[in-house]
Amino acid sequence: MSQSTLASMPGAATGTVVVPEPLNYWGGKRLKPRTEANAEPVFEPATGRVLCQMFPCVEEEVDQAIQSAHAAYLKWRQLSGMERARVMLEAARIVRERREEIAKLEVINNGKTITEALVDIDVSWQTLEFYAGMASTLAGQHVQLPGGSFAYTRREPLGVCVGIGAWNYPFQVACWKSAPALACGNAMVFKPSPMTPVTAVLLAEIYKEAGAPDGLFNVVQGGADTGTLLCHHPKVAKVSFTGSVPTGKKVMEMASKGVKHVTLELGGKSPLLIFKDCELENAVKGALMANFLTQGEVCCNGTRVFVQREIMPQFLEEVVKRTKAIAVGDPLLEATRMGALISKPHLDKVLGFVTQAKKEGARVLCGGEPFVPSDPKLKGGYYMSPCVLDNCRDDMTCVKEEIFGPVMSVLPFDTEEEVVQRANNTTFGLASGVFTRDISRAHRVAQNLEAGTCYINNYNTSPVEVPFGGYKSSGFGRELGQVTIEYYSQLKTVVVEMGDVDSLF
Repeated sequence: MSQSTLASMPGAATGTVVVPEPLNYWGGKRLKPRTEANAEPVFEPATGRVLCQMFPCVEEEVDQAIQSAHAAYLKWRQLSGMERARVMLEAARIVRERREEIAKLEVINNGKTITEALVDIDVSWQTLEFYAGMASTLAGQHVQLPGGSFAYTRREPLGVCVGIGAWNYPFQVACWKSAPALACGNAMVFKPSPMTPVTAVLLAEIYKEAGAPDGLFNVVQGGADTGTLLCHHPKVAKVSFTGSVPTGKKVMEMASKGVKHVTLELGGKSPLLIFKDCELENAVKGALMANFLTQGEVCCNGTRVFVQREIMPQFLEEVVKRTKAIAVGDPLLEATRMGALISKPHLDKVLGFVTQAKKEGARVLCGGEPFVPSDPKLKGGYYMSPCVLDNCRDDMTCVKEEIFGPVMSVLPFDTEEEVVQRANNTTFGLASGVFTRDISRAHRVAQNLEAGTCYINNYNTSPVEVPFGGYKSSGFGRELGQVTIEYYSQLKTVVVEMGDVDSLF
């Protein structure tokens, strides 16, 4: 499908959808696919219409992108941190200037609301700014040794880094991975999800416009086969993957064959603990934020909501009332609070979880059904009503498995010791949350929860200054925060002898 055809295609809301093509980018330009075999349609979740075709990259194209990245890396690594920072700050400025355009394309390709997408783009330019500030601070350590000798350490780039993104935050994840990589002096080849291939290419063009050398940030399209080619390539030094646990295990296995650095940000089934002494209004708002952002398609969502038994009736009454009031529909309208799920198969899968929950004895208090917006343009979209499940048990499928949709499972508890044990009884460990007015309890519970993040009296905030990542099967390594610099660089020790060699021979 050509760009001219797309330009005349109406979007979900007023206006037109323009998806710039082609969707591959390396060597400083967009490139047409070498072959149009195995093309996959890319859908607009809000309407179900085809936006464009995604052509998976073949081995030769992947190699070209990596070679392009390596050539750029050899130039980029020689720049000072200040020089790299200037390029990144200019890229941040361009993203900020184009935020509405990028957000709209994100909505069209992803289905989330424009309100959320604008926040995602703001987080994106903030990430670029944050790591631009870090670029000039990269430094090692000086160690004094006997006799006037000394040693020092250098923090050096890894080389070509691969980023493999997810479909729930396409542009933001591309920034989360590329910003620390570039700040450290690396180059990146990024593979978006095949369902959301559109906006990563905009980021590549923005980096070029900001002054980055051609090949510094490249985009290759494709699914598992393309990802395999990236993980096995000998010139790739690191793979950073965001996605499911099964795929993350495969990425780790493939990368291990080349002894490559790996960061994995995988799934979650995060607990949210609401104690009877909480500020109930905030707890309800926190639970809604923990379950219904991006149609529930968020890896760190707090989908196991444990509520102390004494306040369960009040909590359920309020949370159900507010869930029923969530405006579902056209994601490009500012009044909408829940858009469309990513695809028809995924919608069916989430609805299947609700059906299974009912069979296992859960009670649907609201939602959990296909939703058809009143606008006829949206009749082919992938919508469902947000769902609250009561009468849940720890052994239910809906409580144990990641649903990745707008489904909240609510469970009662009695004591702090009990609920912490139940909260930790999972293979996941991405996030957690606690609502209480008791400051001692808040910190005690945060200490004892086995998760990479614990929110106290809030949920699903991701300041770029603080690290994000998981425990257990939710992965390892971190994104965001100062510590991520360590995951995109390596440490060299230099030992300087100022006297004669003390030799045994």
